[in-house]
Amino acid sequence: MTQGITNKVVVITGASSGLGEAAARRLAKDGAKLVLGARRLDRLKALAEELSLDPQAVQQTDVTQFEQVKHLVDHAVKLHGRIDVIINNAGLMPHSPLERCRVEDWDRMIDVNLKGVLYGIGAALPHMKAQKSGHIINVSSVAGHKVNPGGAVYAATKHGVRVISEGLRQEVKPYNIRTTIISPGAVATELPDSITEADVAERVRKVYELAIPADSFASMVAFAMSQPEDVDVNEILFRPTRQEY
Repeated sequence: MTQGITNKVVVITGASSGLGEAAARRLAKDGAKLVLGARRLDRLKALAEELSLDPQAVQQTDVTQFEQVKHLVDHAVKLHGRIDVIINNAGLMPHSPLERCRVEDWDRMIDVNLKGVLYGIGAALPHMKAQKSGHIINVSSVAGHKVNPGGAVYAATKHGVRVISEGLRQEVKPYNIRTTIISPGAVATELPDSITEADVAERVRKVYELAIPADSFASMVAFAMSQPEDVDVNEILFRPTRQEY
């Protein structure tokens, strides 16, 4: 499956843990040229050292700041001359019932989950249009297909990612750019740790008892990337076999 991956320049946001870290490990093994962004620079540096990446391959990046996301992408182009893939992965999931009015959590989800994806698209698209090639992979969720009580705002952001991605797909056809939405179910990451309400966190952790490894997400990324250039895998929805939701 390394065909279509080796030597591709891949930018990953939220790469310091979870899905982003797993994707970085898999793609490094498959021979991609990685440029990794996240807020936790110490963890990025440790990951880069473990994967034998150039120290310049990591950049501290807050996806809520467009200029930082643009710098990450431009840095990748400066290092390698192009950008072939961006994985807009950074996300958080502070579930809570709407009646509790957790405005700060609402704002954080909208800024990271939705605006962060838009900023990644906005930063990568000019380069990919000029190249007449590229692949934009946006991370949604099972919650982008279904909504449960307590998860309305999170689900809204992940539905939004799917809507933006579909609009993007139609817009970039003239430029030979591929788009993929990956919607994971319960995958073992730090995502439940972002929940600020104790009772909600306990309920979600019970769901995550059946979580599958983050490597499963990395396999989906590799599958989408490894297809021939004339094959555009637009959406992947996956979850643990035992997950009902």
